[in-house]
Amino acid sequence: MSSIYLASSWRNNLQPLYVAGLRQAGHTVYDFRNPPNKTGFRWTDVGLESRTPTVLEYKRALLHPIAREGFLSDFNAMLQCDTCVLLLPCGRSAHLEAGWCIGKGKRTIIVTQDGEEPELMALMADHIVGSLNQLLELL
Repeated sequence: MSSIYLASSWRNNLQPLYVAGLRQAGHTVYDFRNPPNKTGFRWTDVGLESRTPTVLEYKRALLHPIAREGFLSDFNAMLQCDTCVLLLPCGRSAHLEAGWCIGKGKRTIIVTQDGEEPELMALMADHIVGSLNQLLELL
């Protein structure tokens, strides 16, 4: 069984389904929405009220103790995983996470769906699949 870092987005409604499906199949899965040490947060929790902050506001928010704790929780899970699953659609953070895992030589799988905009650098991933069932078969 694999130790999986599931990189995705808070806005991706499929993320909980994939966490549950992978766990049901016996894999260990880090769930950034429900981390074991309860480090999930919203940007408003660290004083970032605007979706378009200044550079100074952005940097201050990243240095907030709550943000640092959330980062360390996610990053430690990335260090411990043997497989990264990038569940599309997702944002910049998930792509950074997957890119880091690729750079570290960890098996990386992209889950996409019909109609998703292609990305050339997806060629760095080990596999691309189109469903939870395909992902489970591959694993």
